[in-house]
Amino acid sequence: MRILHTMLRVGDLQRSIDFYTRVMGMQLLRTTDRPEQKYSLAFVGYGDEKDGATIELTYNYGVPSYEIGTAFGHIAIAVPSAAAACDAVRAAGGNVTREAGPVKGGSTVIAFVQDPDGYKIELIEARA
Repeated sequence: MRILHTMLRVGDLQRSIDFYTRVMGMQLLRTTDRPEQKYSLAFVGYGDEKDGATIELTYNYGVPSYEIGTAFGHIAIAVPSAAAACDAVRAAGGNVTREAGPVKGGSTVIAFVQDPDGYKIELIEARA
């Protein structure tokens, strides 16, 4: 078994595709539009779906926003440098919500950014 994807409901599909591709550096892997069922999907990720997990962005026609709730935490992404990733996200117009620094009680360097729908993304600095 392996994780295939995580689904996020989004209020504006093109805005989310732009964030995950332009700001986070992912690739748009495929899209599906289901007008009869009133939804559209976009799959984004860092490589081919057969090699790694992706994010499924789901837009339900006419739903501009969602409440994220208190159960969802975040998506985690490994980066070579959390500080450099924050700089790149900020330069691309993204929202950095926690600057790079050690996790409380540990030494792993992390940072957080937020997508346009409010989902949190943890950037975890890869150890040398």
